[in-house]
Amino acid sequence: MSSHLTSPPPPPPVAEPARGASTPHPIAQPPGRLDRLAAWLDDRLGFSALAPLARKKKVPLHRHSVWYYLGGMVAFLFLLQVATGILLLFYYRPSAEEAYQSVQFLMSEVKFGWLIRSIHAWGANLMVFTLLVHLFSTLVLKAYRRPRELTWMTGVALMVVVLGLGFTGYLLPWNEVALFATRVGTEVPTVLPVIGPFIGRVLRGGVDVTGATLTRFYALHVSVLPAAAALLIGVHVLLVQRHGMSVPIGIPQANLRELPFFPNFLLRDLIGWLVALAILASMAAFFPAHLGVKADAFAPAPAGIRPEWYFMFMFQTLKYVPAHVLGIEGELVGVLGFGLAAVVLLFLPFLDRRAAREERSPGWTAAALLALVYVVVFTVLGYVVVDAPIQ
Repeated sequence: MSSHLTSPPPPPPVAEPARGASTPHPIAQPPGRLDRLAAWLDDRLGFSALAPLARKKKVPLHRHSVWYYLGGMVAFLFLLQVATGILLLFYYRPSAEEAYQSVQFLMSEVKFGWLIRSIHAWGANLMVFTLLVHLFSTLVLKAYRRPRELTWMTGVALMVVVLGLGFTGYLLPWNEVALFATRVGTEVPTVLPVIGPFIGRVLRGGVDVTGATLTRFYALHVSVLPAAAALLIGVHVLLVQRHGMSVPIGIPQANLRELPFFPNFLLRDLIGWLVALAILASMAAFFPAHLGVKADAFAPAPAGIRPEWYFMFMFQTLKYVPAHVLGIEGELVGVLGFGLAAVVLLFLPFLDRRAAREERSPGWTAAALLALVYVVVFTVLGYVVVDAPIQ
């Protein structure tokens, strides 16, 4: 008896849809709540219109592209200062009687209060340092040339505002060092003829540094100057968006590679911000901000009264200026010299005519390098040279 294999029956033929009939599609899922909320916001705010703009923006790639990241770093540190500053405001009391105790309570009783204050203090120093490096790199690379004159001027104005934030914030803990350093700092503009004494009284709220000075510095530090900084940063970012990133003189732009701003450049920016945050947290943990001794206006000034490091070169210069220069008071000569330097820095795009013609300007570059050496040397001297107590 023989056996044989039988093949399976062929599959039934698949019926093709009739001509003109539509093929079935999978049933679409209804949008979720977040999708509906996003659509509702986009319909009213137009977020989707920003997507083509972000995709269109490019960042030039060359050997100096690393300096482009400093601008975003300054903006990030400013936002970090705003966030930590708001947390500090919940406990700070701006009066000569309660300021010191409120900071002391914050650091000793409030959970992680010492950490927030330390991050705020170190963040201020890192923000000033980053802004100064950003300004110097922009100067050396001649990024202020046409049509970016206003971009440069808003950056210089932002530097002045940030230095004002550092100066006004230094007094707020109302400790001994801050009181006498502010007394010295507010005395400097009084050497100016005619308007000097008036500026001193406006800053101090009187003839000396008192609780009225603390109140004024508090108002400037938490409202006026942050609002000015936010406005300048906004205008600065709009101008950068309008004119794009500057390419240094001498770099051919014919076959210049470009990096998309979103998401490539932005993600690299984000990595830098995270590194900066890690550095700040480490500095705050290992080197927390100290409070010192409560201010006493009637006590003698302690030895070693110094301003913050970013004012040190000016402070040290005024100490080395002779009492009289060509019959003019030496301190007045120093103050006018710093004021003239600030004006030159502000209007540098209009003074550097060679850069405006896309030509190298070694003279201004050499002046910038000499200024950098001067600032570093006099800052170091300010910490090395020991002075007698201020009487």
